[in-house]
Amino acid sequence: MDYSDLSALFLNCSLKGSAEPSHTQLLMDVAVGVMEAQGVAVESVRAVDLALVPGVQPDMREQGAAQDDWPALFEKVTAADILVLGTPIWLGEKSSVCTRVVERLYGNSGQLNEKGQSVYYGRVGGCIVTGNEDGAKHCAMNVLYSLQHLGYAIPPQADSTWLGEAGPGPSYGDDGAGLDNQFTQKNTVFAAWNLMHLAALLKRAGGFPNEGNDRNAWADGANFDHPNPEYRS
Repeated sequence: MDYSDLSALFLNCSLKGSAEPSHTQLLMDVAVGVMEAQGVAVESVRAVDLALVPGVQPDMREQGAAQDDWPALFEKVTAADILVLGTPIWLGEKSSVCTRVVERLYGNSGQLNEKGQSVYYGRVGGCIVTGNEDGAKHCAMNVLYSLQHLGYAIPPQADSTWLGEAGPGPSYGDDGAGLDNQFTQKNTVFAAWNLMHLAALLKRAGGFPNEGNDRNAWADGANFDHPNPEYRS
């Protein structure tokens, strides 16, 4: 298949700004390299560099915030066929930055596409997790659940992780740690390809069918073979 018409946004939710090296970005770059080799247009963004105000409204400036970079980032999100969230693990959870990003994604989930579906329908999502403590699968489960709940399609094997030895020690890439770990490298490569496969299939099909999931039709009284509580006689 030809993937050159696809675009991907890798959103790194590290606590480090772009001036500092990021172990999470280093692992994300494995997937970035695979996609770029197939002609996918890829952009990587460090979320902590931006003013992402707490809240679940599309533009928190309308709620009194002095600055909010989310609306501009949201344009990048909706322009991308693939969204990959990267996060380190802290105390067994995804980073606070990643939580903030998910909350802001949620703030736009009420917006609909031309088919009456969530604006995120027809796009695919994945995640990459790094750290030196347990919780990788918990973090991936949380991120992937959130993305699918908002409307993203999640392909099989859509996450990848690397965990160093528990406790203080080298993180991914430090002194070559993890770079030759077969499990991590395989899963990262498989995730990149599966994200491309599903994104291409959805794009060729014109998105996800809206039979049975058209919010506008439901609001107008459609029942999709099940009683619509708003229109019971």
